[in-house]
Amino acid sequence: MSSLLPIAQRSERKPASRSNSRRRNDSSDEENGSHVMQNDSTDSEMSTPKYQHSKSMATKGSNREATEDYQLQDGNGSEASEHSHTAHHKQNYAPCSTLFCVLQCIILPVMMIQCGVAPLNVNPMIGPYPDALNYWGAKNAVLIIEDGEGWRLFTPIFLHAGLIHLVGNVMVQIDCGNEWEKEWGSLIWMIIYIGSAFGSSVFSVCFMPENISVGSSGAVMGLFGGKLSEIVLLCCEKSTNAIEKSDERARKRQACLVIGGIIVVSAMSFIPFVDWAAHVGGMIAGFVLGLVCFSFKIRSWFFMLIWLVVGVGTTIILYIIGMAYMYTQVETNDELRDVCGYYKQFFDDYECKCMLDEAIQFGSWQFGGGANNDDGSSADN
Repeated sequence: MSSLLPIAQRSERKPASRSNSRRRNDSSDEENGSHVMQNDSTDSEMSTPKYQHSKSMATKGSNREATEDYQLQDGNGSEASEHSHTAHHKQNYAPCSTLFCVLQCIILPVMMIQCGVAPLNVNPMIGPYPDALNYWGAKNAVLIIEDGEGWRLFTPIFLHAGLIHLVGNVMVQIDCGNEWEKEWGSLIWMIIYIGSAFGSSVFSVCFMPENISVGSSGAVMGLFGGKLSEIVLLCCEKSTNAIEKSDERARKRQACLVIGGIIVVSAMSFIPFVDWAAHVGGMIAGFVLGLVCFSFKIRSWFFMLIWLVVGVGTTIILYIIGMAYMYTQVETNDELRDVCGYYKQFFDDYECKCMLDEAIQFGSWQFGGGANNDDGSSADN
């Protein structure tokens, strides 16, 4: 028995040891499992922020790219929008063109208040008498050539024959003149406008010396001539980017505008006290001046110098020939020294209200009639 007891005990102990080992294995397995779960949870916890971080980084990157794309598109869009409206403009305002329009709109009503409104048979443009136009500085060939009143070559641009004449010229000048002053800049605009006004008056004196003429239409035609020269100079330039292509399309539209404007202004050539010679002279002067001003826009130095020389040479030659012809070949009408007396020959209801100083000077107290002597009698000149 004694010998069996140890065996039994061993047999009993063995299962216990096996169960203990199983328990230890199970516990170790549980511990390992817990470690595995902890590791899994740790891995999941570690992997989740990484995934979230990478996702957030990807989202931020995509948002950044989208934002950059949006900003780029917005920038391009704003640039295109800005170009479509102001790419041709050197400045945002047109002070010179606006100032001339304002002065012209002020001077005509003042003339009409001071000197009266002429009947429609005398002035169908609803404006003052011709002697009032002359008194305020109209083009008068005899006074320019014989009496040295050269300032009359410039002052007609401030005067208009009447309300209809004023409205037509001012509307064209506000539309095209303001736009082109913004595009060219005030300096170039003034060179073309004043130079064309001078050229139009010289041409008018040469070819229509017996007319009293006023109006800014000669200078406006000079603006059309300047724009036409710009279109001609740049028509052969190749467009290298989107902006230049837009400029090219704009010039094509402007060419149609110039042609239409020339037709409209030319139609005014038959208005009383407005002559066709001033329109033609203004357009020619504006064109040659435009060759000088816009030759600098040509990219090729060679062609730029060629057109600059052509423009400068043509401008000088035309102005010299015009002035020489005006002072040496033009025959003036001395009767236009007394504009009031001259027009009273043709209109019985003509009234003179703005020629008092000229009437006194020429002994015409009755404004074209006889002169009053000291004894009150009148005598013919």
